[in-house]
Amino acid sequence: MSPTITTSSEANGNVSAATARAAARAAVEAEKTGPQTITLAKALNTAMADAMHADESVLVFGEDVGMLGGVFRITDGLTKTFGTSRCFDTPLAESGIVGMAVGMAMNGMRPVIEMQFDAFAYPAFEQIVSHVAKMHNRTKGTVKLPMVIRVPYAGGIGGVEHHCDSSEAYYAHTAGLKVFTPATVADGYRMLREAIDSDDPVMFMEPKKLYWSKDLVDLDALRDEHTANTERGTSSEGRAAVARPGTDATLIAYGPSVPTALAAAAAAAEEGRSLEVIDVRSIVPFDDETVCASVRKTGRAVVIAEAHGFASVASEIVARVQERCFHHLAAPIRRVTGFDVPYPAPKLEHFYLPGVDRILDAVDDLQWED
Repeated sequence: MSPTITTSSEANGNVSAATARAAARAAVEAEKTGPQTITLAKALNTAMADAMHADESVLVFGEDVGMLGGVFRITDGLTKTFGTSRCFDTPLAESGIVGMAVGMAMNGMRPVIEMQFDAFAYPAFEQIVSHVAKMHNRTKGTVKLPMVIRVPYAGGIGGVEHHCDSSEAYYAHTAGLKVFTPATVADGYRMLREAIDSDDPVMFMEPKKLYWSKDLVDLDALRDEHTANTERGTSSEGRAAVARPGTDATLIAYGPSVPTALAAAAAAAEEGRSLEVIDVRSIVPFDDETVCASVRKTGRAVVIAEAHGFASVASEIVARVQERCFHHLAAPIRRVTGFDVPYPAPKLEHFYLPGVDRILDAVDDLQWED
């Protein structure tokens, strides 16, 4: 089944389809300006736009993602550029959104859908677990589901319950799903392009408190990198990154906790301790090699995450590191996580979220000889 694609210009009957697509490609070229300071939100928006320019089977839909541009404006301008057949609003029915995406992906499209907030995805959980995650295995590999489910997640925005959940463990526990979570502006672009290209379903967990974080990024270079990786059949998928080198202990974090870990490492440096920070980036698949190489070097580790500590991704990381690095550890691995309670009211969230002081306290507890 070939999707019928029209841009906004075509929909208005102003130009031919070929002319509209040429204009869209020219718009991408016109944006090439070299390094510039942009937000994570802009990087994600650009990644979707570039993917839609490159592949007409890519389409975006969800609640208020059209003319409004989404609650966080991540899809801003996509409807204007590509038309309502490729970026459109849906009813407030998360199960229906995911179910429709499954049918589209089975028939040759690459849907990118948005769950407006983390906990809003729960009504679609049955679709995700029973169909999205299992279709490839159920059909013995004959049916692929190249779809991305974008989930703004975690806290730090002063939101109430149902708006600040860290739900990554549910998806990480579900075999058949990839789970990505970028922490930097560049990775926002890089990892979303790779998620859209993937023939397997990806839960793309976006730390909402980092949407407005800024960094100097060369989008042209990222586009070239993506093109080169595509041609070589390589990618950064499933690879962690050393966000800050160090020698005394390793801080392992992902998504919204990476900037906090970096702040803790900077504070520790003022006290004479060298902490290495590992950005996990991809929860599933997980990069044991990079994480364990760091812990074997430092001999000590602290895992940091906003989610509850019990039965968590942080728990899994501790187990994997302990199994692989036992004879290199100078102290038990510590965790600094959210507390095992429902997400608190906005005025109390700073007590709940892992902070620099809690991380440094855990580092101090790593059985130092001095």
